[in-house]
Amino acid sequence: MLALTGQPRRWDPKKLRLRLFSAAAQLVTTGRRRLRFTTRWPWTNEITRAIDRLNALPSSA
Repeated sequence: MLALTGQPRRWDPKKLRLRLFSAAAQLVTTGRRRLRFTTRWPWTNEITRAIDRLNALPSSA
């Protein structure tokens, strides 16, 4: 929830599970592991933006 902004941040847990955690994706390993989401999923943009925000956080190590 910390990485979400706008309307998705206000979704209740049931709606989060339905829309984000049940997204269709493929794990692709070609040197680096990547998660490839389908472009037809209506909430793909929210998921990828949230992941990008989490990756942009500075590491504390």
